[in-house]
Amino acid sequence: MAIDAAAAITSGRTALGIELGSTRIKAVLIGPDHAPLAVGSSDWENQLVDRVWTYSLDAVWAGLQDSVAALTADVQRRHGVELTGVGALGVSAMMHGYLPFDADGELLTPFRTWRNTSTGPATERLSAEFGVNIPHRWSVAHLFQAVLDREEHVGRIDHLTTLAGYVHWQLTGEKVLGVGDASGMFPIDAATGGYDATMLARFGELAAEAGAPLDLAALLPAVAVAGEPAGTLTEAGARLLDPSGRLRPGALLCPPEGDAGTGMVATNSVAPRTGNVSAGTSIFAMVVLEGALGAVHRELDMVTTPAGDPVAMVHCNNGASELDAWAGLFGQFARALGVEADSATVFRTLFTAALDGAADGGGVLAYNYLSGEPITDFEEGRPLVLRSPDSPLDLGSFMRAHLYSSLATLRIGMDVLQKAEHARLDRMFAHGGLFKTAGVAQRFLAAAIDTPVSVGDVAAEGGAWGIAVLAAFAAGRGPEQGLADYLDTAVFVGTSLQTVEPDPADVAGFDAFMQRYLAGLPVERAAVEHVAVGVPTTTEEQEQPA
Repeated sequence: MAIDAAAAITSGRTALGIELGSTRIKAVLIGPDHAPLAVGSSDWENQLVDRVWTYSLDAVWAGLQDSVAALTADVQRRHGVELTGVGALGVSAMMHGYLPFDADGELLTPFRTWRNTSTGPATERLSAEFGVNIPHRWSVAHLFQAVLDREEHVGRIDHLTTLAGYVHWQLTGEKVLGVGDASGMFPIDAATGGYDATMLARFGELAAEAGAPLDLAALLPAVAVAGEPAGTLTEAGARLLDPSGRLRPGALLCPPEGDAGTGMVATNSVAPRTGNVSAGTSIFAMVVLEGALGAVHRELDMVTTPAGDPVAMVHCNNGASELDAWAGLFGQFARALGVEADSATVFRTLFTAALDGAADGGGVLAYNYLSGEPITDFEEGRPLVLRSPDSPLDLGSFMRAHLYSSLATLRIGMDVLQKAEHARLDRMFAHGGLFKTAGVAQRFLAAAIDTPVSVGDVAAEGGAWGIAVLAAFAAGRGPEQGLADYLDTAVFVGTSLQTVEPDPADVAGFDAFMQRYLAGLPVERAAVEHVAVGVPTTTEEQEQPA
C-alpha cells in the first residue's frame, strides 16, 4: 500500500535524521516506510587554526539551520505541505574529538576534531595502562594529553562530549550519548554496557599523578543503546533548528550517535560477521565481531554498534580529500580549454578512466595524507605522488593509483583483522562519496580486501538516513525487538544490492601496489607493515626507491 507522504508529514508520522559530516551537514526526513521524503544539506569545511583542525560552534548552528531550511523547502516543493513538526528526531556527527565545557556551558577550547594527531604521548600511555588500543582521536586521549600538557582549562571541565552529544544536549537538555559514539570517548565494558569502571579508576589515578585530579565518570555523558528514548525536543531546541518558529517542540529523540554507527545502520551491517566501509574525508571499516579479539592491535579500535555489540574498527584519517583536490585541478584544466564540466562529470570521467589503468597503478605511487595518519605513524599531512623513471604516465594508471591510495591504509588494518585475527566476514557493504560512480571504487575495494562488496540504493542518503531510522526505531519498536531484527524485517525488506566480486587481476595488482606503497614508508614502519601483509622484507628491498 502506497504511503500518502503529505498526510504522513502533516500528522507527524515521520522521523528526521541530521548528520554533521566532515564536509556537509545533511538532514533527511523519512516516512512510516522508512523511505526518504525530503532532504536538505549545507556545506562546511574544517579549519586548520594554530595547527589544530577545528570547526566553530557558530558554524555548527549556521549549518544546521541551513540544512533544516533546505529540507523544509524540499518538503514544500515535493509534497505541497509545510513541515511544522516531526514524530522523532536523531542527531549524528563525526565521532570522537574533544569538546570540554565549563559549568556555564561555555566551550573551554576550540573543538579538536578526529583529524588531529597531537595526542601521541597520551595514546601510548593509556594503551599500555588499559591493555586496549586507545587511538589518537578518542576523547580520553585528548583529555589526557591536555592533562600531560598542563593546559589551564582542565581544572574547569564540567562536561565532556562529542559533536553529536553537544548538539543533542542543546536540543533536549540531556547529556547522553549512544553507546557507539560513547565507545569512542572511553572504552565500554561489554558486561555492563557502560564505561569500563576499572579503567575509569585507573585514569583518575594517572590524572592525579600528573597533577590534575579528575572524576572522569562525572564528566562523561550517560550511555544509552539504540531503541531507548533520549529526551524530547525543547522549545529552545526547536528554535535552534528553525529560528522562524515553525518547527514545533516535543519530538522524541533517540540517543545521538557517531557517523560510524549510522553508517552501519544505513548498510544493514549491525549483525555479527557483517561489515561496512564508509569513505569520505576519512575512510573507515566497521566489522561486527563474533567475540573478542585475541590480541591488542594499534590498527584496530574496539568500539560497538548502536546496540552495543563489539566492533573492530579500522579508521584512517585520510580518505577522498586528495582525490577531490586532483579532480578540482583537472576541472580547472578543462575550463582553461574552454570546456565547461561540472564536478560530477569530472569525477565520473576520472573514475571511469581508472578502469583502463594498469592493474598495479603502472608504477605510480601516491600518498593521500592531507592530515596525519596514525596507522602509518605520520604526525602531519604530506600529500605525495611518485613514479619510477620507466613508468608510463597515463590518466588511467594515474587515477587508479590515487583510488588505490585512498584504500591503502584501510587495507593495512583489514589485513591485521582478516589475516592475524582470522575474523570472519560474510558480507561487506560500502557507502559514501567514493562509491558514487558505479562499479569503480567498489571494484577496487573488493580487490583490496579480497571480499565481495555490495552497494545499495538506500544507503545513498548515508548516515543522515541511518540516524533517522534509529529515531524511528526508538519511537516505534516492539518491546523485545532488537536492532538487527528491526532492520531486517521493517527497513531493508526487498532492498536491491549491487555486489561486485574480487577480480583476480585486480587483487594481484593491488597487492603489487601495496608492496611499493609499504616500501615507500619510513624504513622502521615499513618493515612492520610488510610483515603484517605477508610481504617478505630484506635490507636490500627496503633501500630500493619506490
